[in-house]
Amino acid sequence: MHVILITTIQMARWREFLIWALATLPVCTALPSRSAESQFRPITDNNDAGLTTIRSPINENVTISYKTLPTWACVTSSSHQKQYTGYVHLPPEALSPIRQSYPINTFFWFVEARQNADTAPLTIYLNGGPGASSMTGLFQEVGPCEAVEISRDCIGTRAREWGWDRASNLLFIDQPVQTGFSYDSLRNGSLDLLSSSYTFPPSPVPSRHGEGLVLNGTFSSCNADATANTTAIASRTVWHMLQGFLSAFPQYNPSKANEEDGSAAGIHLFTESYGGKYGPAFAEHWLAQNEARRNGKLPKETTLEINLQSVGILQGCIDDLIQEPFYPIFAYNNTYGIQAISRAEMDASLAAFEKKDGCEERITACRSKALSLDPAGNGDVDAVIALCLAAMYTCYNDIFSPFHKSNRSEYDISQSRLSSFSPLTHLTYLNIARVQEALGVQVNYTDYSKAVQSAFISTGDYMRTSYVPHLGSLLASGVRVALIHGDRDYVCNWMGGEAVSVAIASSPNAPAPYREKNAFSDIAGYAPLTITNGASGSSYVGGTVRQLGNLSFTRVYDAGHFVPAAQPETAFTLFSRIIAGGRDLGSGDEVDLSTFHTMGSRNSTKTNVAPPMAETICYVRAVEATCSMEQKQMLKEGRGVVINGVLYKDQDEWACRRGNNASKGEQRMRGLSMSMASFMQRARRLFA
Repeated sequence: MHVILITTIQMARWREFLIWALATLPVCTALPSRSAESQFRPITDNNDAGLTTIRSPINENVTISYKTLPTWACVTSSSHQKQYTGYVHLPPEALSPIRQSYPINTFFWFVEARQNADTAPLTIYLNGGPGASSMTGLFQEVGPCEAVEISRDCIGTRAREWGWDRASNLLFIDQPVQTGFSYDSLRNGSLDLLSSSYTFPPSPVPSRHGEGLVLNGTFSSCNADATANTTAIASRTVWHMLQGFLSAFPQYNPSKANEEDGSAAGIHLFTESYGGKYGPAFAEHWLAQNEARRNGKLPKETTLEINLQSVGILQGCIDDLIQEPFYPIFAYNNTYGIQAISRAEMDASLAAFEKKDGCEERITACRSKALSLDPAGNGDVDAVIALCLAAMYTCYNDIFSPFHKSNRSEYDISQSRLSSFSPLTHLTYLNIARVQEALGVQVNYTDYSKAVQSAFISTGDYMRTSYVPHLGSLLASGVRVALIHGDRDYVCNWMGGEAVSVAIASSPNAPAPYREKNAFSDIAGYAPLTITNGASGSSYVGGTVRQLGNLSFTRVYDAGHFVPAAQPETAFTLFSRIIAGGRDLGSGDEVDLSTFHTMGSRNSTKTNVAPPMAETICYVRAVEATCSMEQKQMLKEGRGVVINGVLYKDQDEWACRRGNNASKGEQRMRGLSMSMASFMQRARRLFA
């Protein structure tokens, strides 16, 4: 009996290891050839996706369709982590009184936390744009997995070491509709990768030159009138979407109090870039809806409270009136010693900002008119649109665009314009038929929706609202507000973000302790953001943070626009401290936030050394952003070879680059494969 017991334990451990190892090893997902015969097949029948469809328990007009994701589709660190992908379907007129004649099918990807998913907080992650898919956040920044090249014509996934699923359940949402995998209506058509243009119905695929650059598939309507055109409308849409998701998955709604102590883990909203507008607008709308439930304006039986505890904004463009002057200032005088423009150009831009009928005056006029004629942000008042468009174009031409002559990246001033901030392998991975079938998606993947971008531009949404008062109101409601900026980004640079943080503290909507005596800028100083490795005890300083109670501003060193991609451990550590609450964000120590502020210098003055410019990589699904004129010509003429979505001169170049640039992740997987082989050899001896 004793021997049998030992064998049973051994077998259980063996089985547990096999489950984990098989889930962690990458699964090769073969790519189709570039021939015309291997274009993606349009999905024409929704039932073919294998989705489970239910009606929302709180709104019979809303349906939720979802699938349980197979482990290979997004490998996680723990084999027990569940993942769900699917759609929340809103019918036309769901946003009434807003005019909405189109259906809204919003794609979501949910990931359980690595531990204690049933009691973990829920973090909602939104990329910006407007029109940028949150799959960017999932695959390149904070998600549980990343897409990697396994071999020639083979892409798989591997677990991300510093994924935010370490500390929270995660919900990634593709919004507004037509972004990413979200869609209004389904249309079969063709996508020209060189021009990023769509043709409906599908066009003939070239048989020789340009082979593989025109892809047939299923897409959204690409109609800019069939999506949100303002941040305010987007906020209402996502509230409805969350009502559907949380009603369908009540086990992941941390707004429900813990039965033992009455506490709730809470919901956290993290947004990026244009999320500087999404974050405050969405959060304030959710709190307003909560209040409407409490005072009886919304029925409690058919709505759910969203227990929002923190809002984190990464590299946010929050208030153009405050941030615009810091474009020329940062371009000329940053901590890396890079002068992307001259002193004369900086002075000219600053003068243009302040001149009569210049950027500053036009933003002010736009906002004044919007407040009086379109306070709800419906984007349908011509007089408001005209002023806000004028402000947008004036500020772009006079203030923002002089940087472009430097040929440096807006997202990382140390790199060239064509550099990608991290591998774009997921662009190809998410358009593989087998992957799409696993996800249950109805359309081919669109990384950035021009329809959504056009819709927001058409209303001047970029300029029409200051979100500083919104963030002040969140502080007054007890919500933690964290601004996080990488110090190599130009497009929403940290100097402008710092100025916004000071403005939030002095906003009339902020609580008195923040406003008194310039407390945030004069009393709270910059402290080091210390990251400590729990295993080794070693530590490093990843940035600097100013914190006063629930308000914080962090400058992350050596990171561009996409902070978690550049500094994953630093970003995760900061995130985990924010959502935990009651933490000194610099050290991670528990503190009383009602009285706490960081100690240190008034200004963040550390200088940096810019890294060398990385070799550019031409991704055929991001031609305009990553490919040179020479590479575009190669594609047009059918020269070179495309391997795993990347253009090479020939296969030898691919082999050389792959051999020289094997990533740490690839080395880790090779080690894992060897470890598994060794384990199996020992197991065979054990059970022989």
